[in-house]
Amino acid sequence: MKKLIICLCFILSIFSLVGCNKGKVSNDIKIEVSESTKFSKEEIDNAIKCVKDNFSFEGSTLTKIWYDEEKSNHWVDAYLEYGRGLENGARAENVIVLLSDFDVDGSGDNPVLEPNTTYTDYQWTLIRDNKAGNWKIDGSGY
Repeated sequence: MKKLIICLCFILSIFSLVGCNKGKVSNDIKIEVSESTKFSKEEIDNAIKCVKDNFSFEGSTLTKIWYDEEKSNHWVDAYLEYGRGLENGARAENVIVLLSDFDVDGSGDNPVLEPNTTYTDYQWTLIRDNKAGNWKIDGSGY
């Protein structure tokens, strides 16, 4: 009986994953990167890839993502002084904020996002353990 319950739970979890309507990344997504004294091109590209790979707003399409060092530094300072960075001990050289635009087409069942709307300047805060570490999303929003 225990094996049957475990098998049923496993099957149900697979069906729930198949039914997910993950957000999409536009085929012609616009990517802009300003000059940076803080991060290499590879570091910024890896952060952008992290956001693209994890964009999961149901019924939405990511259309633009960019890095603006001046804006990013402003949001990093706020994150470290008032946000989660205060709690997790992140260091400025291991935090990056990217901005994005995405369209919501209304096809998903997302009670938070307004259907048929374009969200602009949406922020993604990414952190890593050290310079060699992988970026992970620690927060997003306005």
